[in-house]
Amino acid sequence: MKQFKEFGIKTISQSFTGDKIKINRILNREIVVHDYRIEQSKFAKGNGKCLHMQIELDSTKHVVFTGSSFLIEVIQQIPKPDFPFKATIVEENEHFEFR
Repeated sequence: MKQFKEFGIKTISQSFTGDKIKINRILNREIVVHDYRIEQSKFAKGNGKCLHMQIELDSTKHVVFTGSSFLIEVIQQIPKPDFPFKATIVEENEHFEFR
């Protein structure tokens, strides 16, 4: 019988590191966006999706969750090789935008 290590399967970590931080705490501050994923939201409002971002603020990694359809739409347009990138999230006309 084979041992698991003989299969050569590498575990791919999908979890982000750091404390959860509310998006309001990072508004108008420069952050580094390291990675993201989009999942089904547990709340039934908006587009039904939730953006999970691995960010860095003041040299500390955090995780940010948002249902902002504007941020979801824009971040999907950024090619993965261009991560990480610096950005500022601002509130503009009652929605969030990257700057």
